[in-house]
Amino acid sequence: MERAKWIKGLGFMSVVLAGTMLTACGDDGNNDTNGAANENNTEGNETDNDGAQNEDQEEVTVRLTGWQSSPTEQRYFEETIDAFEEKYPHINVEVDTIADQYMDVLRTRLIGGEAADVFFLDAFEAPGLIEAGVLESLDGYITDEFDVDDFEEPLIDAFRRDDQLWGLPKDTSTLALFYNKDHFEEAGIEAPPETWEEMEEIAETLTVDNRYGFGIVTDMARLYSIGESRGGEMVVDNRANFTDPAVIDALQPIIDMRNEKEIGASPADVGAEWGGDMFGTERASMIIEGNWMIEFMEDAFPDVNYGVVEIPTIEEEKQTMAYTVSYSMNGESEVKEEAWQLIEFLTGKEGMEIWTASGLALPSRQSVAEMMDYADDAIYEPFIEGASYATVWADDTNLPIINSNFENQFSSAFLGDQTLEEAMEEAERVANNEIQD
Repeated sequence: MERAKWIKGLGFMSVVLAGTMLTACGDDGNNDTNGAANENNTEGNETDNDGAQNEDQEEVTVRLTGWQSSPTEQRYFEETIDAFEEKYPHINVEVDTIADQYMDVLRTRLIGGEAADVFFLDAFEAPGLIEAGVLESLDGYITDEFDVDDFEEPLIDAFRRDDQLWGLPKDTSTLALFYNKDHFEEAGIEAPPETWEEMEEIAETLTVDNRYGFGIVTDMARLYSIGESRGGEMVVDNRANFTDPAVIDALQPIIDMRNEKEIGASPADVGAEWGGDMFGTERASMIIEGNWMIEFMEDAFPDVNYGVVEIPTIEEEKQTMAYTVSYSMNGESEVKEEAWQLIEFLTGKEGMEIWTASGLALPSRQSVAEMMDYADDAIYEPFIEGASYATVWADDTNLPIINSNFENQFSSAFLGDQTLEEAMEEAERVANNEIQD
């Protein structure tokens, strides 16, 4: 009962980032595990060195819960599952897609003992479920051959707590700067900006008529790394810290680009639904967006001539955001050995290569990114580079509360209804009161 109360009491804010959430085999087919996994070993459930099924293995069903955001993602996901079932024919993967309110539904199922054996878990939400004690630690299953060190460090650390791993990142998406090459050429600008100051200067030059030089998305999920780019911390000890002078100093240029310099605007300012529409309709010459934009631009705006570079530096330091989702195991699963084999394959080199071939989400393993030549592609390279130094959209159990209060107040300052200092003071006060209560 206490466990159920804890899960019910978790605050949450599901983050959907335009198709992100957003994403070989971990050994050479020798799937012996140790620690917790050994508790689930049964006779006749062993595999040979190629991962093939022995004839006397009983069929096992592993339930997997997740979400899909597009038909393309669905197709690649199904191909990955088919590859796993071909390799492990005694394991049947039963996929359940939650179409809406994912975390609400998942929590309800965990409370009722009806959750799947394996499920997607956004890094943003992971601390809450780890704290609730409903996940299975994966440390007892992971072998040296699985090569945990191959994962980009910021991504795997998002699922590490108390020196244990509670999930493995299936993929990632990062942010980079999209810029309209035709607009740059028309203005006589020879190269994209390398620093934030250069970006503001270029944005001023490119702002003409009904077009803004820079499109601004004001989510905390996008602004977190910018807010900490001048040495401040937006969250300290699991509490909001928005009034840190360094945080205010870092965020003020975003406000000023719209209200003082009038060289930046949000998608809503120009009647667009999101940043992709704003950039695609050429109402903004530059915008910071994720790799999910690439397929969108190809499908919706194939004639727009654009390039992508890493986000301009602030204080001579690189920064970007990364978004990642793990495959995590239900602590109450009755088929933990097989659940691990599924996680091991999906986050291993073979499964990850199949899944991330769509380009909608990028590999969380360095070796897979290199193998698929993403780093050699001019469009994808900035996103791959950013994964090594990105700030992952994750923190601690109170981040959902902190995030919602930031959203409420920062948008007010962005619209000019109050100063940034006033907005951040109110956001911090309300968030921390909610946390205390």
